[in-house]
Formats: sequence, structure tokens, C-alpha cells
Amino acid sequence: MSLAPERLERFARHIVLPEVGGAGQAALAGRHVALIGLGGIGSPALQYLAGAGVGRFTLVDSGDVELSNLQRQTIYTTRDIGHAKAVAARRWLANFDGAIPAEVRDDRIDSHNAGALIANADLVLDGTDNFATRLAVSDACVAAGTPLLSAAVGRFQGQVGAFAGHLPDQACYRCYVGDAFDAEDCDTCAEDGVLGAMVGWVGSFAAMQAIRVLLAGASSFGDPQWGTLHLMDGLTPDMRSFRIAKDPACSGCDGR
Repeated sequence: MSLAPERLERFARHIVLPEVGGAGQAALAGRHVALIGLGGIGSPALQYLAGAGVGRFTLVDSGDVELSNLQRQTIYTTRDIGHAKAVAARRWLANFDGAIPAEVRDDRIDSHNAGALIANADLVLDGTDNFATRLAVSDACVAAGTPLLSAAVGRFQGQVGAFAGHLPDQACYRCYVGDAFDAEDCDTCAEDGVLGAMVGWVGSFAAMQAIRVLLAGASSFGDPQWGTLHLMDGLTPDMRSFRIAKDPACSGCDGR
């Protein structure tokens, strides 16, 4: 894929990076990312992935913008309150870069529709806030053979990990959390609170890891780091990482 002159200028700071280069930038322009959840994590992730030149998005969120969202969900303004997040996110994207198409879905994702919502994506980035949704997305990604980048945050802690459970030697998200959390029993930001800047850190780091996945095979920055979970502590601050092994008894990827 060749880039038009105005696109070359827009992404010039990427192209001069040897780790990305023209080939990497062209690869990003041909990629399709499905963003599941357009809240605190999805907002900055969308900003940085659009800024990086990802060529197409599917934007999935069933919620509406609320006043309390504005503390951390950076693509929305007071004018968006009461409007569907997915629609407001597409409006932000159109204002930022009208050359990037996006499909909007305001469905509540579950095990019945997850496969259709992520169809044809090169990567799914999940920033939702409950285990039932995350596991439904993970299972759909395994079935579709689509990589999954999972990101979560609460209070001053965050985590980001890339999963490729469809591959024989790689863990899926269910290998990590098991089957015990299918109920929607996660703690919420409304109950426990969350630092807005912490959410921004997790979302922007998730975008960087997404770029690694999307550039696999196209540039030297393309290292998906499958099965590596990065834990982020905003209080210390600190960051550490560990590997997740594939569970041969996993009900999501069947140890395949």
C-alpha cells in the first residue's frame, strides 16, 4: 500500500523511525482494529491508534456519555452528554482524521454477538469493565483466529496483555482468569474510584502494544509479546511483567 503525499507528511515522525519506517506506516494504514469499550481505556487508545494511522476501526459500546465520564474519557465533551458513546467516538474520529473509516455498533457485546462484532478485524482491543464481556470477547477471538489485546484498570492499578489463544503454543485470556468470573461481578470505578491519569497511562500503553501487534512482520517494532501481561502501579510508580502459560484444560482455547 502506498501513502498519499499528505499522509506521508502527517505520519512523517513515524516514518523516520527505523523501527517503523515507510513499510510499517503503510502496514498500519492497512490494518483494522475493533475497539470494544470506548470508556477510559478505549478513549486514549482510539486517539493514539488513529494518530498512528491505523486504517479502519470498528467502535463498539452500548453506553451513553455521562458527566462523570469526563474525568477520564478524553474524547468526549459536555456537548456529548446523553449521546451514544460509539456515535460520539466516531464524531471525534471524523474531526481528527476524516480519512479513517469507522463502523459504529452500540450493541451490548455478549457470547451471542461477539463473533459478528469483531469480524474481519486484524486486532481486537478490549477495554471493557466486566469478566463476562471480556471472556465472551476472548472466546470469539479464539474462534475467529484474531489476536486480542486486553486492558483493565482500577484505582491506581492497570494491566495490559496480548493474547493469541488460537495459536498452538499461546495462552488465551481465559487461560489467565479461568472460568470462575463469568458473572458480571467486577469492581467498578463508580464504587472504588479511579485516577483519570492512570486510565490514560493504561490506554496509551495499550495503544503502543497494539501497534506492536499490528506491525508484526512489517517492521522491527512488530513484537506482539504474546502471553506477556504488564502490570502497572500508579502509586509507586512501578511496572512489572510476567508470562502466562497456556492451560491445556482451558475451555476457551481447549489447549489447542
